[in-house]
Amino acid sequence: MFDTGNCSVVPSSTPTDAGVAGAGVLLSFIITNCLSLFLSAIIILLGLRKSTSAPIFRKLLLSFSDQQIITGIGIQSVGLAKMKTMVPYHFFIIWLLSLLSTATNLSTLIALVNDFKRDWVLRWLRQFLMFINLVLQIVSSIFVLQSVMKNLEPRLPIGCVWEVSSRGKASNAALSLVGTIAVIAGNVIVFSFSTWYLHNRQNPKWLKTVQVVGLVTLIAMGIGATVRVVLVSQAFGHPPESVRLVGTGEKDWSFGQLLPLLLLSLPLINTVEIIRGETKTPPSAVDDDTTPLFDGELGPQKPTEYQPNPMWGSRNNLVGK
Repeated sequence: MFDTGNCSVVPSSTPTDAGVAGAGVLLSFIITNCLSLFLSAIIILLGLRKSTSAPIFRKLLLSFSDQQIITGIGIQSVGLAKMKTMVPYHFFIIWLLSLLSTATNLSTLIALVNDFKRDWVLRWLRQFLMFINLVLQIVSSIFVLQSVMKNLEPRLPIGCVWEVSSRGKASNAALSLVGTIAVIAGNVIVFSFSTWYLHNRQNPKWLKTVQVVGLVTLIAMGIGATVRVVLVSQAFGHPPESVRLVGTGEKDWSFGQLLPLLLLSLPLINTVEIIRGETKTPPSAVDDDTTPLFDGELGPQKPTEYQPNPMWGSRNNLVGK
């Protein structure tokens, strides 16, 4: 039996957890990431050529990104909430899925940055979600790093990393240690740059280069996380034998596994409604266009790409009233 409260007793096996490592859950993250990176690449390419604003692609990308970052925050919250019962194997899968969520969010940011700049509500909502995701990723990374450093028994809960003594170094400890530290440092650096990028009032010419380099980096990050999660998951690959998973629940399909995939159809349905004219949205402009996202949104002042937060940074701010 699996002991959920005693870190001194190593269970003989590990129960499956389809809620975080099931086939449907993994596919929903992977498919959303692939579609978002593809749409971001198209939008950035069209922006470089200045051929079209791609309003449908922009709307579809924003929908996929919103769905992915919310589910990414949710699954990380579940992992941390279940730290006293969840083994490192499942926690590591959640950590990989969080990387897919981050790649999706950042690719959307570099592709639609001017759309966010034109509306302060969208801009600060994106900033808030990025911050929550960063905090959760750092905390999760610390648990993963600690489990690697102590070579935690794979059938003990991840929360036991603070209670058990080290078992010595694993064979791949050095590589895992460097990779985990690099991810933590990279998350902090990328968040800092993304914050500046999101709130910067100017659009220097070299930002186009940043878009291309950033997209290539995020594609590599998405591919790496996808390959890793496919290889180690029971749903598609072979989990470590030391975990000793009981049953095949993560391979089995049920409504709970179909639901994340069914939800992927919502952005598509919304896009069809836009195309058919049942939902009216203002057209998006290309990245170097100075047209506001919404007509009259900036009031009588001269139109600009950057809409200040009315709480501060504006001559007619709410605080001044």
